Amino acid sequence: MHGNTLDYIIIIVFLIGVAILGAFSGGKQKSVKDYFLGSKVVPWWAVCFSIVAAETSTLTFISIPGLAYLTNLNFLQVTVGYLLGRIVVAFVFLPAYSKGDLKTAYSFLENRFGGKTRSFASIVFLFTRTAADGVRLFATAIPLKLMLDIDYTTAIIIIAMVTLVYTYTGGVKGVIWVDVVLMFIYLGGAVVAAAFLIHLLPEGWSSVVNAASSADKFSIINLGFDKGISGFFGDPYTLIGGLLGGAFLSMASHGTDQLIVQRLLTTKTLKDSQKAIIGSGIIVIFQFTLFLIVGVMLYAYYGKLDVKSDEIFPMFIIKVLPPGVTGIIIAGLFAAAMSTLAGSMSSLSSSTMLDLYLPFFGKNNDDKKQLKVSRMFTIMWAVLLVCSAIFFKESSEAVVVIALSIASFTYGGLLGTFLLGVLNKKARQEDALAGFVGGIFIMVTVITLKLVAWTWFTLVGVIATLIIGSILTMLSDREKKE
Repeated sequence: MHGNTLDYIIIIVFLIGVAILGAFSGGKQKSVKDYFLGSKVVPWWAVCFSIVAAETSTLTFISIPGLAYLTNLNFLQVTVGYLLGRIVVAFVFLPAYSKGDLKTAYSFLENRFGGKTRSFASIVFLFTRTAADGVRLFATAIPLKLMLDIDYTTAIIIIAMVTLVYTYTGGVKGVIWVDVVLMFIYLGGAVVAAAFLIHLLPEGWSSVVNAASSADKFSIINLGFDKGISGFFGDPYTLIGGLLGGAFLSMASHGTDQLIVQRLLTTKTLKDSQKAIIGSGIIVIFQFTLFLIVGVMLYAYYGKLDVKSDEIFPMFIIKVLPPGVTGIIIAGLFAAAMSTLAGSMSSLSSSTMLDLYLPFFGKNNDDKKQLKVSRMFTIMWAVLLVCSAIFFKESSEAVVVIALSIASFTYGGLLGTFLLGVLNKKARQEDALAGFVGGIFIMVTVITLKLVAWTWFTLVGVIATLIIGSILTMLSDREKKE
């Protein structure tokens, strides 16, 4: 299925405009600090919008409406958990990060435990982020393939190349300012789609209400107590599971993942970074509400169809919307993908440079050499993300499930290690590393055997890591006393 000429023009203008905006808004970088931290002069509201854009990938744009189409609004329980987790990050993690000139999330682990813990955490982040965002990049190719009638690999490379241009030239400051624009583009796209759905339905919003009511689509609260123990822990969207799962997942992704922490470190003060992280949580609740309502509208429009949930929204965009509007929505979809992809390229290269390269190989390099190497790492990670996306194109499982599962393998161990450092003043580097590795192995077991739903994954990993680390700390402390 080919798109309309007007759609092509809109998308091409959008891609070129984004590349130019990112290159110029980033300014001229003279050092690694300029390139990866934006000289710490970025306003908090821009960082707030950038965080929302960075965590809103094509998965959100495609899969969340599809989720509501298949089920209901129970996912909103998770988004409230997201906000609770960010509040904890604001008042527990960020004050700890502000005590010193930290350049990555994992600098804290070196200050608290030692260089080995920092290096290990950084390596875990690099592998997890590459795999998870490879899935997200592939998801962008789903509607693009339908529209342009090209293969997945070509679609993936087009988006990656445009994103690389402004990430390479503009650094993190360029990425953040582009994210601000991209957030409004993809939200605007979702609003336009919702407006057209209302217009196309015979009775407008009343049609949505009637269809949704009969299928219980407006259900938000799901206590889940009537399903027994296995059903309770097997359902990802119970109230307790959603709140706890969302909170701990948000604490891990926004408190220990360099993709988000890098942005928080670009603000001038601790108070600014706290406003940015909490503000992003409030915006995300409204954003997910919008995407979920679009999914309910799609149910009212189509009824029950025998299609994958990831395909229902792209199918509506391409087959139903008129020329021009389709181009705007696809541009919004690109915006969601590129904001995450640019953040990945920048955070992956910053962690590689600051956590691994400089401590071991680049101590004597001048600013010019360090900046050059940093840009080479950006190109390297762009290529690896493309390779990761191409690898996942053969998977038959829903992309949102794959991405969440990948992150869950390591988030529990990572967050547990940070919490061990903050909460247990006696814990040593050996205790932290053992707890980290133990937490990851326990998560591999839990996920492989499907013992609980994905919303419980991070919490289980955190508890395992804290227990292992704390027990080892107690044993070593007892040995010292004896």
